[in-house]
Amino acid sequence: MIIGTGVDITEVRRLRQAIEKWGDGFLHRVFTKEELENSKTRGSLYQHLAGRFAAKEAVFKALGDMGLNWKDVQILNDKDGKPLCVIRNGKNKKLDVHISISHVKNYAVANAIITQKP
Repeated sequence: MIIGTGVDITEVRRLRQAIEKWGDGFLHRVFTKEELENSKTRGSLYQHLAGRFAAKEAVFKALGDMGLNWKDVQILNDKDGKPLCVIRNGKNKKLDVHISISHVKNYAVANAIITQKP
């Protein structure tokens, strides 16, 4: 059963400007340690992070107001490279989060679908 859906689009340029303006403070407020480590292995840092940022926003929209902060939603990849969302800190254990992320030079887009675990 679908609980909610969300979509977000992020301009890569705006995310880059935020990182350049606020630096590590911004990065460590929005992304988990694992997300930042994973981003270092990617070809385009800003496109990759913009995709993760859009995915987190899509999850927030799909869940509604669940009292989550940026680091409660972690976006990684499974062993096959598929985007994977983990709701951290024991919140929403009964939900599955399905996400899709895509990006081009200037934009990143993500979609989230929240379902009830069987």
